[in-house]
Amino acid sequence: MRGPPNCGCCTNPLERAPRPSADPPHRPFAKGRLKLADPPQSGSLAIVTLMKSRIEPYFGGLLLATVIAASATFMSEHYGAPVMLFALLIGIAFHFLSEQDSCAAGIDFAAKTLLRFGVGLLGLRLGVAEVTSLGLAPVAAIVGFVLATLACGAAMSYLFGRRLAFGMLAGGSVAICGASAALAIASVLPPDKDREQDTLFVVIAVTALSTIAMITYPILFQSLGLSAVQSGFLVGATIHDVAQVVGAGYSISDEAGVIATYVKILRVALLPVVMLVVMFSFRGAQQQRVSVPWFLVMFAICAIVANLGVVPTVPLALLSEVSRWCLVIAISALGVKTSLGRIIKVKASYSVILVVETLFLLTIAIAYTMYLAP
Repeated sequence: MRGPPNCGCCTNPLERAPRPSADPPHRPFAKGRLKLADPPQSGSLAIVTLMKSRIEPYFGGLLLATVIAASATFMSEHYGAPVMLFALLIGIAFHFLSEQDSCAAGIDFAAKTLLRFGVGLLGLRLGVAEVTSLGLAPVAAIVGFVLATLACGAAMSYLFGRRLAFGMLAGGSVAICGASAALAIASVLPPDKDREQDTLFVVIAVTALSTIAMITYPILFQSLGLSAVQSGFLVGATIHDVAQVVGAGYSISDEAGVIATYVKILRVALLPVVMLVVMFSFRGAQQQRVSVPWFLVMFAICAIVANLGVVPTVPLALLSEVSRWCLVIAISALGVKTSLGRIIKVKASYSVILVVETLFLLTIAIAYTMYLAP
């Protein structure tokens, strides 16, 4: 007589063992089952985690731009060429990284926010006492040179059928301080899909023209029989970038180098004024209320603080160096964002505008020095 079904008397003991369930039994403290099982984060750890999540997207691009800036600085110090030009050219070589997810955000941050911060710190380089020691006539002449060069840029852009924005961008870079002015002015122009490419073209062109001027202008001024003071004034009034002004001025004499530096500082001091002129010139195009950018206010505050003498020399020099690094890193990032193929497509009329503006500024400065200066 058989026993009851499944009684277990005639079956293998192994067959009686319960088979594992596809879904394991619920364990209250198993990982992933109960959120309370995870150890709570402390306040400091939560802050670190939040900061990491905010900084991490920018790290790759900022690191790339910083390495390029350091390389450009090293090459500039050893080969004597402008650091801005090296930063641009090396950055362009890394354009293939500009759209990588690990670099895009950091590159964009460096090219915009870091740029504005560096421009704001430029105010620390102004020396009001040194500039006013030139006297009123040279100061008025410099203001006239800047306004005339801006007007020349606007006229040339009209004659060549280019946008007024490009004429103001090119004119401001030639009139003030080259690449730094071009970057600052571009930040207050109306948004445009070609703005970055136009800015990069202007930066490359004025840097190249400034390098040529550093070599040729001292020879030209000495051939005209000008004194060291006159030559220094012309170097500071006509060469675009600060570094090239110092190099050209001191290549003539120490006296010419000092005068050239003072005049160049005066031109840099007019950067906020030119930026405001550009902003109000395009007020109708923007169709919005014109406000003063935060970095322009920062520029003015830094200039006032630096000339009040309340900041010790060492921190002031350190902040000036921070400003320089910010601008070099920003230009490196702009180089990475630049497509060389698109730059090549820029029409020749853009180059002509910059060359004509440079020659125009040189001509009126020489005419003033030789025939009108006291």
